[in-house]
Amino acid sequence: MVANSFPEGFLWGGAVAAHQLEGAWQSGGKGVSVADVMTAGAHGVPREITDGVLPGKNYPNHDGIDFYGHYKEDVALFAEMGFKCFRTSIAWTRIFPNGDETEPNEAGLKFYDDLFDECLEYGIEPVVTLAHFEMPWHLVEEYGGFGNRKVIDFYLNFATTCFKRYQDKVKYWMTFNEIDNQADFNNDFAVMTNSGLKLGDNNEAAMYQAAHYELVASALAVKEGKKINPDFMIGAMINYTPFYPATSDPADILLAQRINQRRFWFSDVHAWGEYPKEVEAYLERKGFRSDFTAEDQVVLKEGTVDYIGFSYYQSMTVSAKNGDADHLISPADAVVDNPYLETSDWGWSVDPIGLRYGLNELTDRYHLPLFIVENGLGAVDQVEEDGSIHDPYRVDYLRKHLEEVKKAVTLDGVDLMGYTPWGCIDVVSAGTGQMSKRYGFIYVDKDDEGKGTLARSRKDSFFWYQNVIKTNGAELD
Repeated sequence: MVANSFPEGFLWGGAVAAHQLEGAWQSGGKGVSVADVMTAGAHGVPREITDGVLPGKNYPNHDGIDFYGHYKEDVALFAEMGFKCFRTSIAWTRIFPNGDETEPNEAGLKFYDDLFDECLEYGIEPVVTLAHFEMPWHLVEEYGGFGNRKVIDFYLNFATTCFKRYQDKVKYWMTFNEIDNQADFNNDFAVMTNSGLKLGDNNEAAMYQAAHYELVASALAVKEGKKINPDFMIGAMINYTPFYPATSDPADILLAQRINQRRFWFSDVHAWGEYPKEVEAYLERKGFRSDFTAEDQVVLKEGTVDYIGFSYYQSMTVSAKNGDADHLISPADAVVDNPYLETSDWGWSVDPIGLRYGLNELTDRYHLPLFIVENGLGAVDQVEEDGSIHDPYRVDYLRKHLEEVKKAVTLDGVDLMGYTPWGCIDVVSAGTGQMSKRYGFIYVDKDDEGKGTLARSRKDSFFWYQNVIKTNGAELD
């Protein structure tokens, strides 16, 4: 008989990132991060990465939703929904304002002590990402971000400091958020938020080198974390976006395979401790990644991850008419519309079956536990005159995805640790800087111009998800 619910101890919760909700960008000694120099954008209008914080520009992450001042209220709402875990990140610049200090900022450490204590008081396990698009801007300006091997040591100091401080409060960790985003190496947002790189003459070569340093930094962090607390579960975190071939034309199929390989190699190294053959051959052919030492090779093998955390929002479809498998400039150049899928208001395909597909593919590839740490629908919400917020579109999206997740767990045997839908409370969108692109179960009264009371209120989806957790996924309707 097939089970109708999820495994006992399944980690139901929600996910956010420090820079998108905390605000208080200069409070408690916090320094400037890459997120602090990103202006507001919109659908079709990219965010600008400015040369430092400039007067007259709108930087929505500076204020976020003031989680820094409201975290007790917000954690209480998470507990009311029944959260078993809460995924957030530690803002690197709260702990090391410039990134290259030797001693941490005590006020920043204390904030996360208080936050994690508040979560644990309600029985909510913190799930913590160390680097979630929050590199100190000083490391970008002075060192060139992860384009410089020295930044490995700065990251390791940050990671080790957090592991030691919170070793009795945090069990679940992830080293880098969506590290594979930078496969789109001509996208300044992707390479800046991941590696702190500024676009230059050879973006692809720079990305491969910087990503290698990040993977070495991750492996070193895993090794140090296990010394501090052997019970830590330290995972990778990728943006899982399957690329489908547009047709059964073998050229389309090979192209899709190649693009998927160019994204998978990040998690391949995390999980296997070595580079896949196809990527090794590609790097050799292109003359990329000049700095890869014998010591790096040992470190990567010794610092493999315990699980694969991933986000899933959409699938993409590619056609060889836009670029062949051996001469592809960037994956985005080959993307075409998929006539079988609907799209969101922001143009993202809606593909619940793709999540089941991904759970099986990641299981087959890595033979590790999996953790869905982001999944959700960005949409415009309307507040009614009585204050209610009806969001059946969000419930429908999440229900359909969870139905496929349940099949993967109960029918396909996937080892899944938990599910934390993105933006459990409305936050500043990473991609656009908007508040109007809302994901949360909890509405925050703030608009794209930064106006509003910041009052929190429950959407209909709040009560739906509350029941999903209460029934351990047995009731999804």
